[in-house]
Amino acid sequence: MQRKIFIKTFGCQMNQYDSNRIIDSVKKIGFKKTEDQENADCFVLNTCHVRDKAKEKVYHEIGRVKQIYKKKSKPIIVVAGCVAQAENEEMLKREPYIDIVIGPQSYHKINEAIEKHNEKKQNELTDFDTITKFDFFDKIKNKSTKVSAFITIQEGCDKFCNFCVVPFTRGPECSRSFHKILSEAEILVKNGAREIILLGQNVNAYSFIDNLKEYKLSNLINQLQKYSEIERIRYTTSHPKDMTEDLIDCYKNNKKLMPLVHLPIQSGSNKILNLMNRKHTVEEYLAIYEKLKKINSSIEFSSDFIISYPEETDQDFNDTLNLVKKIKFINSYSFIFSPRPGTNAAKKELIDKKISQKRLLTLQKHLFSYQINKNKSYENKIIDVLVENKIKDQKKLFGRNKYMNSVIFEGDESDIGKIVKVKITASNQNSLFGKKNINRNTRAA
Repeated sequence: MQRKIFIKTFGCQMNQYDSNRIIDSVKKIGFKKTEDQENADCFVLNTCHVRDKAKEKVYHEIGRVKQIYKKKSKPIIVVAGCVAQAENEEMLKREPYIDIVIGPQSYHKINEAIEKHNEKKQNELTDFDTITKFDFFDKIKNKSTKVSAFITIQEGCDKFCNFCVVPFTRGPECSRSFHKILSEAEILVKNGAREIILLGQNVNAYSFIDNLKEYKLSNLINQLQKYSEIERIRYTTSHPKDMTEDLIDCYKNNKKLMPLVHLPIQSGSNKILNLMNRKHTVEEYLAIYEKLKKINSSIEFSSDFIISYPEETDQDFNDTLNLVKKIKFINSYSFIFSPRPGTNAAKKELIDKKISQKRLLTLQKHLFSYQINKNKSYENKIIDVLVENKIKDQKKLFGRNKYMNSVIFEGDESDIGKIVKVKITASNQNSLFGKKNINRNTRAA
């Protein structure tokens, strides 16, 4: 009988990609993915360490799993991802129920770890071995059949922002083979992908050297645009320090590169950026913004913001508000600072909770208003939507526009994988709603 594996994924798109690749890997040892977590032979928690109390969420989830299998045979319990990397030894000591702890750069060892699993012995795999990991998964076909498909091109980060745990959980920057990335893209295209999203902790730091020639993110984008089947290209997450001229030029020459730039700034105060060790200024960020807007005025920005970073004053916060008002980010993530163990900022004194919450609400009020207004502007207009799937138990389709807005509309299932014109009839903060426009001669907004 074929064994079943269940994976619960927390966090970012890279974790989602990693989970899918784990599934591709364990198929080699007789496992099949299941959505029925109560009858799984192997239970994987792919964790994220970015948010507050990430570690405690893992233990809470393990407690829940214990209850599920209280009267059943215990599955192999695997904790994977960034929390596993950061808390490996402590996690095994604290929770004997866990069988395997495996960091994000050791996923290529998961088959061996599962096969050699001994109920009486826990196993910890947290070496930084990114190149070997890439080599391993390059030999296994990506089985994704999604219209919008992810490809990890780079992992790790060398920036060492004082608040960030990524350099300690994902290791130093490491880039995949340019040619292997294109090979994976070709497989995904054959499987039905029409949009390729290039992933990395610091994706625009991508740099692969082969025969003395350097390949950068711009080279990947320009090569992918040559595939006729690919309709859209995106990348995330980027760092302002690595927004080089060649990458900016891609927005001049590549019509398939979508006009939404997710470029985290974290704060609008130079003082705070310096304390964060971000290695860029507000002025440098604005210069990038102005260059891209000059190339194409329809380019929009999204960002990440950390509120109440240690030593942030009211003036520093107002500087952030002023930046938000200037750029009018259409979709952003904002959080109150939470110390991550092992980072420099973890030692700093926290700002009063009430002050922090007030600042966050104020910031989000502005961010959400721009998001709502942008979505409102689509109403009664016709837009291009890449159709990704049919909504379960509904006669409606789901897709996204060029700015990554979710679009739910009435249409034909045969449109999945195509770009169709949709007339937007309503909107809210997160989604657009409409119906397929049958007049093919109508220009999209």
